[in-house]
Amino acid sequence: MYPQISDLLSDLLGINICLPIQTFGFFMALGFFAGFLWLRYEFKRLEAAGNLTGKKINIAIGQNPTAAELLVNGLIGGLLGFKLVPIVANWCAFSKNPQDYLVTRDGSLIGAIIGAVLISGLIWWSKKKQALPKPQIVEETIYPHHRVGDIIIIAAIFGILGAKLFNWIEDWEGFLRNPVNHLLSFAGLNFYGGLICAAIALLVYAHKQGIPPRRLLDVAAPALFIAYGVGRLGCHFSGDGDWGIANPQPKPFDGMPNWAWAYHYPNNVVMAMNPSEIACYQNQQTLEIITKDVHAALPPAEAVQYAHALCEPVWPTSVYEFMLCSILFLILVALRKRLTPVPGILFAMYLIFNGVERFLIETIRVNERYSSFFNLTQAQTIAIALIILGIGLGIFFYQKKNEQPNLS
Repeated sequence: MYPQISDLLSDLLGINICLPIQTFGFFMALGFFAGFLWLRYEFKRLEAAGNLTGKKINIAIGQNPTAAELLVNGLIGGLLGFKLVPIVANWCAFSKNPQDYLVTRDGSLIGAIIGAVLISGLIWWSKKKQALPKPQIVEETIYPHHRVGDIIIIAAIFGILGAKLFNWIEDWEGFLRNPVNHLLSFAGLNFYGGLICAAIALLVYAHKQGIPPRRLLDVAAPALFIAYGVGRLGCHFSGDGDWGIANPQPKPFDGMPNWAWAYHYPNNVVMAMNPSEIACYQNQQTLEIITKDVHAALPPAEAVQYAHALCEPVWPTSVYEFMLCSILFLILVALRKRLTPVPGILFAMYLIFNGVERFLIETIRVNERYSSFFNLTQAQTIAIALIILGIGLGIFFYQKKNEQPNLS
């Protein structure tokens, strides 16, 4: 496993470079980028087919910079400069633990002044360069594909906040013990919390921008699968604890690699189960193999810190979810043109598929179960609700298929 992208590059390419990028965060960003590409492509297709139209808005051009603009950008530049100078001076140390440094009071006052002057100066110069003797108001047509950047940013912000919120509710005692760590860590993200909060925020945004909500949901459905699947690769490669239960079953056939059936997750970022402290290995040979894997992928200093591996091999559920989500993504992509006349039906199918996929994967995944709910996990309970909701919405949307899409 690779706690940071630097570890991955070191193992694969032999390149030792300090990068303050966590492996999970990197794959999560890739997931959002994949979603961005799909949304932009599909919006353009629907616009060309006449299923989506643009919205005319008035834009002011040629205005001089305002004092408020200069002040806000100066504050942003000052904050960046305050932190950036020490980061550059101690780059490798910062790369090892960027979250802890960013919340400290350490910084450079000189860097803050330079940053504030530089950013506010650039804004002033840019505005002055485009200023007109008399500012004008022009009308422009903004199409949905122009708003994909905003959609991704809103989805990321509210998705992460929702994922954190649901995780805090589920592990309230752990949050109270170390709230700063819970706030800044990429670990402990509840997907359904992120899905619910991001969906609400995007529906509000779509309504305000004149994008038919059901069309937005249909376009987002395949993107949700591919983004989630890529994000799950981040769980696997970082070893963030989002794995399955112990898998003592023998491998079904020799052609399957060991890691795809049962894996010890050496170097896992949550540092679970140090081999040197656990006496449950069956023989010395097993311990030597895992210890070798633990140290091989990391530089010497980090090899000691992350010298952890699971005592018993577990189901690599994150890999399975990536594979399942990729298949479901392709299924929705193949069906989307046939279902275009019924806005919303593709998203209803997404809810059903997502609920079934998550309910099944939870049967072999490590998670807390609630005895009062038929021994189901929180995710399984929500998955059942999503299946029921998907069926209900599918029936509702199909009955409304004769309505105009732009009124949906």
